Formats: sequence, structure tokens, C-alpha cells
Amino acid sequence: MQMPLMVRFLPDFKVMCRHPLAKPLVFVLALWPFVHLVWAAAFDQLGANPAEALVRATGDWSLRFLCVVLAVTPLRVLTGNPALARFRRMLGLLVYFYVVLHLLSYSGFDMAFDVTDIAKDIVKRPFILVGFLAFVVLSALALTSFNRAIRILGGQNWQRLHQTVYFVAGLAIVHFFWMRAGKNNFAEVIFYAVVLGILLAWRMWRFLNKSRL
Repeated sequence: MQMPLMVRFLPDFKVMCRHPLAKPLVFVLALWPFVHLVWAAAFDQLGANPAEALVRATGDWSLRFLCVVLAVTPLRVLTGNPALARFRRMLGLLVYFYVVLHLLSYSGFDMAFDVTDIAKDIVKRPFILVGFLAFVVLSALALTSFNRAIRILGGQNWQRLHQTVYFVAGLAIVHFFWMRAGKNNFAEVIFYAVVLGILLAWRMWRFLNKSRL
């Protein structure tokens, strides 16, 4: 009974993805975690350690949206819905938005925006170094996410650059692992590692199949 209903729903979903309001709606939904955090901070609802709560929450949402971005192409191919591609750039920039919030939360609440102390911390603590490296690579991707950058770099060079998002995903998992290692809490790390591993494996499988053709 459920499968026919799903089949009937898919064409409607494709139409919804092409609707002019689809992107604004996705954008508003993607900003909801930010709005919630601002609300919680304003009304003292972040728990006993608000600074730590903000640093962790922005980091968690960065990783979640990174998974969503990497899932766009597999979903587009598997569902035969090319309209999903129109959300990828916006979602990628939202990943960067949450990563910047994560960096600002750490820099402000943990380091009081002291550049010297931040630089020392990056050198001293490997998981901070890994996270900062991920931010640098993501910055390059964000700055070249526009059509003009594609024309300047050339299609193939631009594509190679943006494939480094999988390198960023690996760095994010290592950053998350080292952060949780101190408390022996690896359940979430394993979950995200499996999700990103599946997405990367699908990409590799598709690349190898194309190479054989």
C-alpha cells in the first residue's frame, strides 16, 4: 500500500523542487537552528555553560549541513530529480555560515578574540589545527562558489577545487573525534563517519563505473 503512495508523491516532489518558493523555504528552514540559538542565548536557555553550548551547537550544525550538501548529488541521481541541484550552492554557503559561527564562538567565548592566544592554541592543540585547516579550505570553496569563479578558473579546475569538500569532510570527522576523545564519547562521531563514508563510497563507485565506460 505504501509504495504506490510513494511513487505518486515523487512527481509532486519534483514539481515542488522547481517551485519559485522552494529555495526561500529551504533557506528559512536552514536558518532555524541559528534563530533558535539566538533565542536560547537571549533568554538564558543554553544551560550551565552557554559558551560551550554555542561552540558545540554551531559545530554540530556545520557537520549536519555538510552531510546534507554531500547528499544532494546522490539524491539527485537516485531519484532522477535534477532540480535538487539548484539547492546545492545555497546549502554549501550555509555550511560555511555555520562554520564561521563555530569559529567565532570559539574565538570569542574561549579565547576572547585574542589573536596571539588563538594562534598559539592552533599550534598547541591538533584538533584545533585540523578544524582551522577545514575552515581555510571551506573559505576557498565559498569564495569560488559563484559563476564568475567558474569562468575564471575554468570548469575542470573549478570542479577539482570543489571536490576537496570530501577532504573537508574528513578533517571535520577528525576534528570531531579528537574533541570527543577526551570524554570517551564516540557515538555521534561514528554516526557521522558512517554517513560521510557512505556518501564518499557512492561517489567513488560512480567515478569507477564512469571510468570503465
